[in-house]
Amino acid sequence: MNTYFIAGHAKLPQGMAARSLYDSITITLELDFKYGVIVDASCTLATDHGKEYIRQLLRGYSLNDGIEDIIGKIKQHYRGKAGQAIQAAIKDVYIQFESVNQQP
Repeated sequence: MNTYFIAGHAKLPQGMAARSLYDSITITLELDFKYGVIVDASCTLATDHGKEYIRQLLRGYSLNDGIEDIIGKIKQHYRGKAGQAIQAAIKDVYIQFESVNQQP
């Protein structure tokens, strides 16, 4: 297997459907070891449509290139209440990614 799994979390805002299920949003990524490319992604939004939309937005990006482009895409395309939380969860994933890649 040439991939690994990583997750990031952020608190959800009040008044969201997903908030009745979870207090926080979790973004999980399957990353290619060599290039840091997002092979697959999931999140804990309440609707399947929302989950799939975020999955499509994230797939194909390389975390080796940073997260500015990913954050920009989320800001541009995702207009739901969880937008800020999704961005925060991506930032948390990136912190995990950087710490894993700094280890020998």
